[in-house]
Amino acid sequence: MLGIVSGKKRFTETNMTFSTLITQNFKRNPRLASQIINDIGSPILPGLPDDVAKYCLALVPRSHFPTMGSVCKKWRSFLKSKELITIRKLAGLLEEWLYVLTMDSDAKESHWEVLDCLGHKHQLLPPMPGPVKAEFGVVVLYGKLLVMAGYSVIDGTASASADVYEYDSCLNSWRKLASMNVARYEFACAEVNGKVYVVGGYGVDGDSLSSVEMYNPDTDKWILIESLRRPRRGCFAYGFGGKLYVMGGRSSFTIGNSKFVDVYNPEGRTWCEIKNGCVMVTAHAMLGKRLFCMEWKNQRKLAIFSPEDNSWKMVPVPLTGSSSIGFRFGILDGKLLLFSQEMEPGYRTLLYDPDASPGSEWQTSEIKPSGLCLCCVTIKA
Repeated sequence: MLGIVSGKKRFTETNMTFSTLITQNFKRNPRLASQIINDIGSPILPGLPDDVAKYCLALVPRSHFPTMGSVCKKWRSFLKSKELITIRKLAGLLEEWLYVLTMDSDAKESHWEVLDCLGHKHQLLPPMPGPVKAEFGVVVLYGKLLVMAGYSVIDGTASASADVYEYDSCLNSWRKLASMNVARYEFACAEVNGKVYVVGGYGVDGDSLSSVEMYNPDTDKWILIESLRRPRRGCFAYGFGGKLYVMGGRSSFTIGNSKFVDVYNPEGRTWCEIKNGCVMVTAHAMLGKRLFCMEWKNQRKLAIFSPEDNSWKMVPVPLTGSSSIGFRFGILDGKLLLFSQEMEPGYRTLLYDPDASPGSEWQTSEIKPSGLCLCCVTIKA
C-alpha cells in the first residue's frame, strides 16, 4: 500500500494506486498538469534534492513506471536512464519479469507477453514498429530489449534488414535505434560489458558473413570491428568474463557443423578459438557462470558448459510434465525454465535448479506462455 503525503493529507486507500492517483489529480487540475509538463527547469520533486527525489521515484513498484513517465520530461528521462536500474539494484528492488515472444494457436500471429515470477501475465507489449521479421536477434541491455536485424517478406520478396528497435520495459514503448552497418539474419548476438555485439549470419545476397559489429548505447552507433577468421551462420553467442564467445552453426570452411568456439577479447581486440564447442544448438541460456544448451541431435539431454575450465556435462531431461523433444529456455529466479515446443494438453513447464541438492534439481512449474514460445528473455528493472 502506497502512501503519498501532500500537505497534511495522506492518501492510504487500498484501491488508490499510484497510477490512478496521478491521473485523478491531473483531471482535477489541468493547469497543474500543464505546468509540470512544461516546467523543464523545475526540480524532480519540489523541496527535495534531485538525488533524494530519484531514490524516491525508484522505490515505486515497476508496474507504475509507464504512467509516471507521462508526468513530466524529467521523470521520463530518469525512468529511461541506467541510473534507475543502478539505484533499484542497490536498494534490492529489482523486479524480474519474463518477456516471451509467443505464436498463437493458428501460427498466424505472434506477440510479446510479460510474465512475473509467479507466472501471472502483466501485459502484452505494444506491436513492434516496422515489418514482421524472422531470424532476428534479441539482447537485453540496461532494462531494455533490443530486437535486431533479421529478414522480412514484403510482397513475396524476402530481404535482410539492418533495422534495430528498442523496447523500454519501464516506459512500455518502442523506439528505433541506429541501423547496423550490415543487414543480416541467422546471426549471433550478445551483450558484453555494456556493449552489444552481432556476429556473422547471412547477408543480403544469402552469403555467409564474417563481419562483426559493436553497438554503443551511449552514442547510439554501430561500428565494424575485427572480423571472424571464417564466415559463420546459424550460430549463437554469449558473454562471460568480459569476453564474447561464439558457438555452433556452420562455417563455409568446414564440413558440417562447427565445433570451434570463437572467443573475442574486447580489450586486446583479438580473436582466438577453442575446440570444445556445441553444434546445432536449438536452445541456449547463460545462467550464472554456466552455459545451458540443447542440441538438435539429443533434445532429451541438457548440455552444461563451464567456460572457466572448458568442460561439459550432460544431464538427462526427465519425462515429468512433458514428453516433448523440443524446448525453448527461460531464466527466472536463478532457475532454468524449459518451455515445450509441443502444446500437449495439460503439460507443465520443466524447471531445472542448478543449485539444488543432488537428485532434486528437476521440478515442474505452472509458469508458461499463452502460446508457443518462440524466444524468451529476462529483464530486471
